Amino acid sequence: MSSARPRLAPETPKMVTAWDTATGRTVYMTPSREWSVNIADGAVLVGAAADDALAFAASDEGRATDPYVMQVSPLGEIDGREIIRETIRAVGPTNHPMFGKQAGNP
Repeated sequence: MSSARPRLAPETPKMVTAWDTATGRTVYMTPSREWSVNIADGAVLVGAAADDALAFAASDEGRATDPYVMQVSPLGEIDGREIIRETIRAVGPTNHPMFGKQAGNP
């Protein structure tokens, strides 16, 4: 299963993201096609490489659920029209800095 997300141009840098099937945490596909909770570990992809990685992620539902590509900068930083949504997924809730990943919570 995959979320219906805005289609990004082939040359736009992307990262595959999903939910960890066991924990529900946000995860990012690494260059070795593993999953990491740290966005800095995510692979920045363009063109056919992004399509191929997304197809692999869709077949990996035992480990990751609802994969999709999100827009990132060439350095792997959150970018594009969904910055707020993806930032919340990456660092946690916005209600107080003592909650979520920004406070060192899993």
